[in-house]
Amino acid sequence: MFRKLVLLIIVLLCLATISYADFASGVAALDRGDFATAEKEFKPLAKKGDVNAQLQLGYLYYHGKGVKQDYKEAAKWLKKAAGQGSAYAQYNLGKMYATGKGVKQDDKEAVIYYRQAAGAGDADGCIALGLAYANGKGVAKDETEAVKWMRKAADQGNRRARGLLGKMYAVGSGVPQDDKEAVKLFRMAAEAGDSDAQASLGLAYLAGRGVAKDLQQAYFWLELAAVKGEDIAIKTRDLVAKEMTPAQIAEAKRLAQEWKPK
Repeated sequence: MFRKLVLLIIVLLCLATISYADFASGVAALDRGDFATAEKEFKPLAKKGDVNAQLQLGYLYYHGKGVKQDYKEAAKWLKKAAGQGSAYAQYNLGKMYATGKGVKQDDKEAVIYYRQAAGAGDADGCIALGLAYANGKGVAKDETEAVKWMRKAADQGNRRARGLLGKMYAVGSGVPQDDKEAVKLFRMAAEAGDSDAQASLGLAYLAGRGVAKDLQQAYFWLELAAVKGEDIAIKTRDLVAKEMTPAQIAEAKRLAQEWKPK
């Protein structure tokens, strides 16, 4: 009996080693851009229930890498991974239901998957669930719940969540209106490289809300956001420039060019 047990363990270990080798080969193929080979390596593993292979296969079909783009096939593999508790799959499947890619558009179904991902602590899932509550999409609008989930993501250091939470403080949505707290959150997100927060921080400096009015700082942050294509930053930056001297503009641009995210 003991001998049979030992043999069984050896066989299982060998199978696990083979599976790991196949997955590693798939990842190596991904790294060198050989997506067709990656798909061939991942598919047998995905069919056997390997959650990581299912995720990779979902990615390949969603983006049409090495295979014909097929949102339905992507959703199929993400559902399998989501059923095994993958927060990444749950969040992305939620996005697919929200947009109707590969599945019938359904905001309520999207929220179900967002909630699963958020419950596992996934920051993107928390943000998506927070926005669903903020906008009343797929769930009854509830600003307090929106803040709760946004804060969970912000507490993980997620820069997008911090910027969005800052906006909630700026307008008093689900929390007492507080310009200083808004600026604090905008700054953390902006310094980490979030372009939306950089635009918000620039606007705060321009209006003198939560921080002393400072045109050069306003231009600096708006310039950073404008480079990344934020429309409001582009338009507002040009208006701010009309109130500044050429020397002030040049200095703000120099600072923006030298700036690096923390």
